[in-house]
Amino acid sequence: MSNFIIKDENNLYYECGYSCDNGILLNFETEKFFITDHRYSKEASENITNSMVISTDNILDKASELINKNSIKSITLNPKEWSLFSYQMLSSNCKKTIFKKEEDFLLKKRAIKSNDEIKIIKKAVKLGADGFSRFEAFIKESGIGKTEKELYYNNKNIMSNSGEYELSFEPIVAINANSAKPHAKPSKTSLKYGDLLLIDSGIKYKRYCSDRTRCVELFEDNRWGFGLSQQFSSKMIQKAYDTLQKAHDETIDKIRVGMKAKDIDKITRDIVDKAGFGKYFTHSTGHGVGLNIHEYPFISSRCDMVIENNMVFTIEPGIYINNNYGLRLENIVSIENERAEIL
Repeated sequence: MSNFIIKDENNLYYECGYSCDNGILLNFETEKFFITDHRYSKEASENITNSMVISTDNILDKASELINKNSIKSITLNPKEWSLFSYQMLSSNCKKTIFKKEEDFLLKKRAIKSNDEIKIIKKAVKLGADGFSRFEAFIKESGIGKTEKELYYNNKNIMSNSGEYELSFEPIVAINANSAKPHAKPSKTSLKYGDLLLIDSGIKYKRYCSDRTRCVELFEDNRWGFGLSQQFSSKMIQKAYDTLQKAHDETIDKIRVGMKAKDIDKITRDIVDKAGFGKYFTHSTGHGVGLNIHEYPFISSRCDMVIENNMVFTIEPGIYINNNYGLRLENIVSIENERAEIL
């Protein structure tokens, strides 16, 4: 596609290597224009090499002016990026231009990562894993007695390495029954030995995200860790976790280029169903990861996207028993040489 207009920050960064909270990129057949205001113009000029940087008091008016000046007959936009007000301003100012609405057109392009992007994501995953190791050490040393809110605060500080890295998302720190909520908010429940603890957290490296979930039972002799294999005192919880580990491992082993995303979801779901936990697996199997923490491909029963080399996504089966416990096991994989590799 030759003519498009974008304003989402991650899409801006993907296209020109810079973004800000008040920017528009116009892509024409032979020219690119990055439009922003005077607060960001110097920084934009220092970072953008493939587009002409234009500073203005009104970026919508300037975008309209350039569209009209270049006699653009049609231009593509993602309606999810634009407020109703902004779209109406553009369309009313550019009456001779057809605005083609195509949802997520650039996100779909971004689903296939470059080799350089995959190297950055691998580094993000490694830094995220290091953060999990530091957080494990913190819990073993001083976590008992702390509330979910205190653990949440400490997870943010430890994962970010005291602010060196941004977080991919607000972490999830959930104890016992609270872990049955897939996106649990931290409470005042205090951690004690014998509790089940779920941690879902990640960091950004060069703007690319990591994402990982682990569940553990805190044994008093500290013989636990954030590894894949886990031991639980409850036979039912052990069965549920072993089911998740089997679903996680077998799904990753069976992923191949040419499958549809929904076929991957079915592999995972069938294993959880067969073990009797199907109705407790209440979300999709995974999601793409890149500049966004959730992007294409979505590994769900509704996604027909075909899996290709250099796609990156999570596999994260979960089982949630209301008012009792919740379990989730999550890793990021990349598709290399037509198969999935855990990062």
